[in-house]
Amino acid sequence: MRTMSRPSIAERLDRRASFRSSGATSVPTSSALAASLPGACLIAVLSLSIPGVTLAADGAGRQALTTNRLKVCADPANLPFSNEALEGFENRIVDLVADELGLEARYTWYPQSTGFVRNTLRVRQCDLISGITTTSERVQNTNSYYHSVYTMVYRADSGLEATTMGDPTLAERSLGVVAGTPPADVLARLGLLGRVRPYQLITDTRREKPAERALEDVVAGEIDVAFVWGPIAGYHASRHPDAELVVVPLLKEAADVRMDFSVSMAVRYNETDWKRTVNRALAAREDEILGVLREYGVPLLDDRGELLGD
Repeated sequence: MRTMSRPSIAERLDRRASFRSSGATSVPTSSALAASLPGACLIAVLSLSIPGVTLAADGAGRQALTTNRLKVCADPANLPFSNEALEGFENRIVDLVADELGLEARYTWYPQSTGFVRNTLRVRQCDLISGITTTSERVQNTNSYYHSVYTMVYRADSGLEATTMGDPTLAERSLGVVAGTPPADVLARLGLLGRVRPYQLITDTRREKPAERALEDVVAGEIDVAFVWGPIAGYHASRHPDAELVVVPLLKEAADVRMDFSVSMAVRYNETDWKRTVNRALAAREDEILGVLREYGVPLLDDRGELLGD
């Protein structure tokens, strides 16, 4: 394993507090019930004209713009969620919503960073966020359109057959985890921090992709196991067929550390009519959205938290 000059494991994994007010992360954090964005951090600025629908603005007396375009702000380099070539599954899902509403999608690219929601939705740069669980920012969520889970990833030729983080065979293995995510809490509780290589949570995705890098380190044999948000794991594992990566959904962990999250879109609090409009579009395209998610290898759970079959 290569030598790294980095802060201590405890220091890096303890930076969760600084993430809670960020409003934007690629994955649900360990405080995700208070603040997280697991999806693309894909922001859709929707300025539209829909008969009978009034889009209330965030401030008293203000109204959203009225055009026939779905103006989208999205991270330009954050697959599998979004990118500038429109190759992400959130790009595809937004296209389905736009089509259902009879709008033309237009993109403005904005890198994911600290204060993402605050600097976009809150200041009316955007009217919709795609790919969010819950957040500390002032938003209200739409109905969810998928439910996924954290995963454990290792090579098929590693000799591992672990299905839980407490498997004793992991105690002598090198482990990778994105700091501030739920698996990091479990690893700390299990006393495995000495085996952990941490990957930074909040980055500029144009330059650094921590979860993807953790998976690449598994492929290269630099670490044995990576603990990664399911949509990222499923997508990138399929891109390394020669490594035969095993993706294990973490469905058997203790209930006090949540590993699964429902993903929705979000609007400003005042815009309840607009939220209902988005909900109707999501419901109308439910089967197509499910097809897109399956195409990208997203591990999907039902309402009971069990894996959906093919």
